[in-house]
This record gives sequence, C-alpha cells and structure tokens, in this order.
Amino acid sequence: MSNPIPYLSFNGQCAEAMHFYERALDGRIGAMMRMGDAPAPHQVPPEAADLIMYADLVLPDGGHLYAGDCPPGMPYQGIQGVALAMNFSSTAQARRVFDALSENGQVIMAPQATFWAKEFSMCVDRFGTTWSLNGERLDA
Repeated sequence: MSNPIPYLSFNGQCAEAMHFYERALDGRIGAMMRMGDAPAPHQVPPEAADLIMYADLVLPDGGHLYAGDCPPGMPYQGIQGVALAMNFSSTAQARRVFDALSENGQVIMAPQATFWAKEFSMCVDRFGTTWSLNGERLDA
C-alpha cells in the first residue's frame, strides 16, 4: 500500500512556499506546473495563468510534498485541521528545520525534551502550515 502524501493548497503563494520548503527541508522541486501550461490553456482565466496547478517537492528520504494554488472561483479557506509531522535522526537536524520553518511564522512550542523524543517543537510557518518536529525519537 502507498503512503499518504500531503497536498497543500495555497492562495496564489504556492511557488513561493515550495521554494521556501525546498530550502528549509533540503528538498528538490521535481515538478511545478502552472495553470496556464495545462493542455487546455484556453479554459484558464488569464489572471490564473501563473497560479500553480501542481508542484512536487522531493524530500531527501524519498518522500514527497505536493501542493497547488486554489483554483479560480474556489474559495480559499486556509490550511486547517492538519499538522505535518517529521522525524529527524538528530536534534541538530530538527533544530535547523525548526529555525527555518518558524522564521516569520509562529512558534507554538520551542524545541524541548519530551518523553518521546530528545527534542520536539511545533510552529506555524509564514504560509499557514503547522509543523511538528521530532529530533531523535526515543521510541524509534
């Protein structure tokens, strides 16, 4: 069975967000398709041509993070009810990613020891995505 892949929606900021995640997570953008590049571009309003239809960030461990901008005419309600959790083999890795993701965002829980990891932190990045980061899980 395949693992779930997060697919984030943005309100016109997808390209900026994915480049931010590429740097913060040491990933590589594998694909980024604009709505104007779709097979039927005449069906895309001119003001939506530069919006991202589909983006794929390939993570160092082979995982993926997908994203796209909310299609024209569809109300954008933000990212709600989900947090992206990541496990790191070292607290240094977890701290570096936390520092990058929380810049210009909101710290929910600063990195600290817990009973399940040497270090755990939570933040909401500047694009509204919530992150839960484990550094050196103790139960792994």
